[in-house]
Amino acid sequence: MDIKDVRRLIDAVTSRDVEEFHYQEGDVSIRIKRPSANVVHAPVQPAPQAMPQAPVSAPAEPAPAPAAAAPSASESDASGHEVTAPIVGTFYAAPSPDDDPYVKVGSRVKQGDTMCIIEAMKLMNEIEADASGVVTEILVQNEEPVEYGQALFRIKPD
Repeated sequence: MDIKDVRRLIDAVTSRDVEEFHYQEGDVSIRIKRPSANVVHAPVQPAPQAMPQAPVSAPAEPAPAPAAAAPSASESDASGHEVTAPIVGTFYAAPSPDDDPYVKVGSRVKQGDTMCIIEAMKLMNEIEADASGVVTEILVQNEEPVEYGQALFRIKPD
């Protein structure tokens, strides 16, 4: 089964009133779930707004001290370019378990250099640097599942 077949399945499910679809053939298993019409999404939106308010109001004294220390560290770490996951899958730092990782903290990369592999549906996708610079941070562990858009690396641009 290739990506075209998966897209056809998704199109078929989304064009009809099917809430859940499961397909299995050998090792390949695909489950597509759509939210039902009765689902109310309004409670999901207020939750993130409530999250920042609760930690700020609950610990009055301890929160300002760590917050004052954390921004200075995160500001220096947050500066730079983030390489994000273009797909959902499993992160691999090296081409095989016996090989060295593609990059380490301190590695110099050029735009187009392979930085890692993300396995999705048994396909190995090489993820390339989209900027040149020095790798300052690796934000995921080997064999860890990653989501679309999740930051994988931080690069200090040249």
